[in-house]
Amino acid sequence: MDKTWQKMSEAAKKVQGFTAIGPHMEAGGVAAAVLAESGKIYTGVCVDTACGLGVCAERSALFNMITNGETRISRVLALMADGKNGAPCGACREFIVQLMEKDYQQVEIMLDYEKDKVATMGELTPEWWL
Repeated sequence: MDKTWQKMSEAAKKVQGFTAIGPHMEAGGVAAAVLAESGKIYTGVCVDTACGLGVCAERSALFNMITNGETRISRVLALMADGKNGAPCGACREFIVQLMEKDYQQVEIMLDYEKDKVATMGELTPEWWL
């Protein structure tokens, strides 16, 4: 296993943890780590709301990265509540593609850490806005 994926998985595990914020909001069931072009790893957690205005962990991690002055990524890892990995949802894919518009095809997505299964955004989102 690539050491960078291992560091990203460990970083996501550190921030993951279910937290009830109120009767209509919870956070942390899903955690994500993104690898910025600089090599720094940024993390985020999902925030789920009763009205659907929450945010996924991947976008939360990307917002964290952008807040810290970076705008380019090379890898994304999401850790689901059951400890398995998952691919970004449609909203997250759209955000990643727009963020990395010229190079989104090369962004790597961890699909299954245990099996070392990785796909690219180009494979997951092959024909964006054609």
